[in-house]
Amino acid sequence: MQHCGPAASRDVSMKRMIHRRLLVMVSITVTTAVFGMVAAVLIHGLVIVKATQARLDQDAWRVVSATDGLQTESLALLAAMNESPYPPCSEAESSWLRNRIFSATFIHDAGHMRNGKIACSVAVARESLSGARFDVMVTMPNKASIYKFHSPYQRNAEAVIGVGKGDSFVVFDPSYPTRLDLITRNRAFTTRDGDSKRTISLNQLPVVDGVRTDTNWQGRVGNVMLVTRCSSLYPDCITTYANLAEVELAKIRGEYFVSVPLGGLAGGLLGLALSILFMRSRSMAQQLRRAIRKERLRVMYQPIVDLSNRRIIGAEALVRWTDEEGFAVAPDVFVKVAEERGFVGKITSLVLRRAVRDFTEVMRSLPEFRLSINVTASDLRDRHFLPALDEILQEAGVAAKSVALEITEGSTARHNLAIDTIRQLRQRGHSVRIDDFGTGYSSLSYLHELSIDAIKIDKSFTQAIGTEAVTVSTLPLILAMAEKLKLEVIVEGIETEVQADYFRGVAPPIFAQGWYFGRPVPAGLFHGLLSEQEKMALLPRIVSGDANIATVPFDQFQCKITGSLN
Repeated sequence: MQHCGPAASRDVSMKRMIHRRLLVMVSITVTTAVFGMVAAVLIHGLVIVKATQARLDQDAWRVVSATDGLQTESLALLAAMNESPYPPCSEAESSWLRNRIFSATFIHDAGHMRNGKIACSVAVARESLSGARFDVMVTMPNKASIYKFHSPYQRNAEAVIGVGKGDSFVVFDPSYPTRLDLITRNRAFTTRDGDSKRTISLNQLPVVDGVRTDTNWQGRVGNVMLVTRCSSLYPDCITTYANLAEVELAKIRGEYFVSVPLGGLAGGLLGLALSILFMRSRSMAQQLRRAIRKERLRVMYQPIVDLSNRRIIGAEALVRWTDEEGFAVAPDVFVKVAEERGFVGKITSLVLRRAVRDFTEVMRSLPEFRLSINVTASDLRDRHFLPALDEILQEAGVAAKSVALEITEGSTARHNLAIDTIRQLRQRGHSVRIDDFGTGYSSLSYLHELSIDAIKIDKSFTQAIGTEAVTVSTLPLILAMAEKLKLEVIVEGIETEVQADYFRGVAPPIFAQGWYFGRPVPAGLFHGLLSEQEKMALLPRIVSGDANIATVPFDQFQCKITGSLN
């Protein structure tokens, strides 16, 4: 008995749902497989085309190079023959020529012509020259003629090429074409006629329509890939070609059996991954542009202190960004994206305007306070950067000496540009610092040439203190160099008292920056730190018995003040 109640209906619906899901899964799987295989075929074809083009290009240049050498050698010998002190066709000349030909690379024979006939040669006896035949193929702009020599020079019923000038001629080594055939058999030579300015083909191409054989050119006509490369010394060009339908056909077919099912799937997955990465990168750039436009980037400020008394003497402006999904993006990441996309200058401008606005009163009231701004290599190349910087400071009424510019080592790789920009910045009164010193671009040898004011030692050196890392041994050298060049030194990444003690008492002025003295904070909190510092400076006059209170880290200010006042 068949049940047609709710349970049976649910069973039918479940079966239909399963069937639909299976159908969708099969459809997606088949579609993905087809697209993957099509992608594999297309990519494989593109690889074959590119590889063929590269091989033809390489072969063409190799033939051009060999031909240049052949012509240079033959023309030099022809010039020597026409200026030879020996009588033409004499034994003395034959002996002299024989020695020259023996040491030549491309020349097989040489001799003289009279009345349109071969009078003598080094390699062929005179009695064998009576039936010698040759044809003038083309006369070049230098008045030399290209000959096609037949009997007795022809090899395997094929004529041999030679060059003549005046009444002298040379015959190329008959094996020369064979050696070129080892490079490519599919080639055509063309040369420009010096008298008529025509381009003459010395042998024929399989296709001629739309093909340039008198200039550097590459293209495709039907299934034939062609590459033409011309000599820079002589009016000659070489065209190499290949039929793509025949290029390594057996090998391609064999590879398809593997690449289509496996490489196709891998190619599809790789393409999907690359598409995701591309869209993610593009999405980040778009979000960043919107954040800049709506001024959603935040600027934080990290204290820079004088190690001798631990007073705040400056701040570094650090840009921060949280994307539209709520994730904090590292500055190294989004600044690099902006630099690659060509709008990092907008970030620099935003940070500069915001920082100057936040610290205008501080810089006016504390002349020794320095606000540090990071600039990139793109900023150094931007001709609008310096005028914009001048305009911002003039509007705020802030002296140029109050704003220091930090330039990464990578920005100094282009020395001429860096030197010129640094010179202009220092002429305006700015202090210029090399940021992240020691990370690989800068060297001690050209710091003096850059004419900077300070270096910021990278935090990797600071973190190595107390360890056996090699970088620790480099620190004294860097500090000695800074002292010799009279450079200020700012040490980044100080997180412990041990690290601070290492640099305390060093001869050059040593300034410090790191979490031990304060993390990056908004402008309002930073101003609070400055206020607390002023209170700490007054505190020893109010509370006795704690003369060293001004040397405590900034994160202990509030506790120390509260405990003393109670």
